[in-house]
Formats: sequence, structure tokens, C-alpha cells
Amino acid sequence: MKQVKLTVNGKAYEISIPPWRTLLEVIREDLKLTGTKEGCGLGECGACTVIMDGKTVNSCLVLATEADGKQITTIEGLAEGEKLHPLQQAFVDHGGLQCGFCTPGMIMSAKALLDENPHPTEDEIKEGIAGNLCRCTGYTKIIESIKAAAEVAGEK
Repeated sequence: MKQVKLTVNGKAYEISIPPWRTLLEVIREDLKLTGTKEGCGLGECGACTVIMDGKTVNSCLVLATEADGKQITTIEGLAEGEKLHPLQQAFVDHGGLQCGFCTPGMIMSAKALLDENPHPTEDEIKEGIAGNLCRCTGYTKIIESIKAAAEVAGEK
């Protein structure tokens, strides 16, 4: 067993885990934060995307021991109580979600993009979410949602 210290959504955790457990498994099973989804388990679909020290990662590919000492943000860490983050609200308002399975990873990729580039072009949005697959929407509403969130952020 390995001792791992993680800060997830601003809360510090110290847990003892087998060294082969993934960050995704720890987030979902140990921390009970089930917003992060397992899609393919191969890093191809982006459903498990979280932000680790400011960069997106596929949590299914990161060993939890590699996240020791890191700052992790999951979809649960964006909302403030019952108030959705503007990006989450934009997905609701603009139909950027359908079944919702890809939505947490998609929003986390969009969050990292907007943190780095608050006024992205449509092509930059497409590039920013390129590692995330959606099987329902065809991406038009997702891109519209991200554009709307960028506009709201630009107004503040």
C-alpha cells in the first residue's frame, strides 16, 4: 500500500491505496465523487477528464500515486453549493448536453481552455475539446455552450 496526499476540489485527502490504482478509481471509489466518468478506460474518449495542477488529464491513465501532492479539480469542484459554474450553466442553457455522460469531461476540458484562453475562436474551442468524444450532440451545441460561457466571462 502507498500513502497518497491529494487536494481534490480544495479539500485535502490522505489515503492508503495499492500502487496500481488509477486516479479515476480513487476519485470515484474512495472519494465518492462520481461526476467523473469512465468511458473507454484507454484515454480515448475524455469522459474521465479532470484538471490536475492546471492541466487536463485523462484520469483513467494517471496512476493515483502520480497525483501525490497535486491539486485536482473535478466537475463537482466547479459549482458553488447549488449555484452552477457559468460553464455548467451554459451547457444547460444552450443544450450542450444530451445523455450527459461526456458532459463532465467536456466541461473540464472547456474550463481548462477558458482558463488559458478566455476568448477562444471556434477553431480553438474545437481543438480544446478534441480529446473528448460525444456520441449524442454532434458538437454544435457543445461549441455554442462554450462560446456562450466565454462571452459571460468576458462581461465580468
